[in-house]
Amino acid sequence: MFGLNPVSMRIVILDPAAGISGDMMLGALIGAGLDAAWLEGLPARVGFPDVGVRVHTVNRASLNAVKVDFDIRGDPGDHRGHGRTVGDLIALVRRADVSEPVQAKAVRAFELLGEAEGRVHGVAPEAVHLHEVGAIDAVLDIVGAVEGIERLGVEAVYNRPVAIGRGWVEVAHGSLPVPAPATLALLEGFEVASGGPIVGEATTPTGAVLLRVLSSGPPPERWRVLGSGWGAGTRDDGHWPNALRIIVAEAAAEAGAVEVIVTDVDDMTPEYLEPLRQAVFDAGAMDCQTWSSQGKKGRSSVRIEVLAPVTTAEEVVAALFAHGTTAGLRRWPAWRSTLARREIAVELDGPTRVRVKVRDGPQGQRVKAEYDDVVLAAKALNRSALDIAREAERRAEQLLSNTGSGQ
Repeated sequence: MFGLNPVSMRIVILDPAAGISGDMMLGALIGAGLDAAWLEGLPARVGFPDVGVRVHTVNRASLNAVKVDFDIRGDPGDHRGHGRTVGDLIALVRRADVSEPVQAKAVRAFELLGEAEGRVHGVAPEAVHLHEVGAIDAVLDIVGAVEGIERLGVEAVYNRPVAIGRGWVEVAHGSLPVPAPATLALLEGFEVASGGPIVGEATTPTGAVLLRVLSSGPPPERWRVLGSGWGAGTRDDGHWPNALRIIVAEAAAEAGAVEVIVTDVDDMTPEYLEPLRQAVFDAGAMDCQTWSSQGKKGRSSVRIEVLAPVTTAEEVVAALFAHGTTAGLRRWPAWRSTLARREIAVELDGPTRVRVKVRDGPQGQRVKAEYDDVVLAAKALNRSALDIAREAERRAEQLLSNTGSGQ
């Protein structure tokens, strides 16, 4: 009749305090809960049926972590004796048995890798031979990492500062200072962790390009931990854990710094206020209210008050200037506190699903049906919106009561 369907803002936070590489990423994904059988079947789906996969637990400076190794018996595609080109690897990815989103991100990763290596060596991106990366390893690492994130079912990936190491790294052409030039190019724009005990290469080109195609940048200000996993690198000197941590979390909006942005306009006709409101929401506003006011010289005016996260305040200001007639704004910082909240979905007749917001207050749980879903359900079922809202909220309350917490 109806069922619980929690809708949480699940995210992944990559914590490359000891750097990041492809095998570390794969190990961390399995440590975070993915079934190793998925990874064991990956080589055949990518076109390497003879490649074996070993998944085992290792110890890195007293920390248990998952280690992933590929058993590769030569590269049948290495007919030139010096590796495959980026163009070769992109062609392999396009033929792989993976979803279209995974394929698109993996192809983009190899394009970026080719551009970075090409810039360093002065060759066309598609003609780059990936000496430092390793052809089969690169394909399996990149496709596996992208598909693993998809399998975790998260909405966004973020990263904490990335360690790059220090000293020198051995490559096909000799020794290069850490980070290698291609790695440095791929990390442009990312915050780098300073200090630390790592001597040698902490972040590889593969790890850097995975950050590039997966991460949306620094994590949100507040979040709740749901789980974690550690993926081990090959080196182990016993003094520091050579491992990547993946944190599975959900964004927490119960409190945080915000900006209040206010303006009064007296030369804007009312019908254009709604497009303005929509524009500021599209720019990242959390709330936008308008009400009638009286300006100087007795003129009728409208006050527009917007609440925006600090991270999107500038975009919201730009939207107000672009879509309204204001010539100036007032801004001040504020602290926002709200009840903990989540969403569940209930099924009505049809079946028609309606999301219901659940707020955990000091006197118990409060529920409120999502307006947009209510309107659509009312139209589909030929009933009043008020009736739909009441039924959805009643079913949500019953469901929460039956399950204790609704989780």
